[in-house]
Amino acid sequence: MPNISLIYITHASEAEAQRISNLLLEAHLVACANIFPIQSAYWWQGVLENSSEWVSIVKTTAEKWSAVQDAVVQWHPYTTPCILNLEVVANEAYAAWIRGEVEKE
Repeated sequence: MPNISLIYITHASEAEAQRISNLLLEAHLVACANIFPIQSAYWWQGVLENSSEWVSIVKTTAEKWSAVQDAVVQWHPYTTPCILNLEVVANEAYAAWIRGEVEKE
């Protein structure tokens, strides 16, 4: 039974990934963010693109998914940002920590 959401977000730069992650953390929409570089290949406006990007994986509760998505859309510079929600099961102690962090106001 899923109890945690991992939200995968792509960014053009490390600074942008850090900025959005920090905004989500400061708003208590997420408890944690992991940020790392990737190489992406994708179709964009009829052209095959290959680029360096950064990914953040932020951890929150399933209930916060919509609020996180709305915030990322508002703050993200991409026209069509990649925001993927993966619902997962976590060990209870870790899930409780995440719930506790995102329930703070």
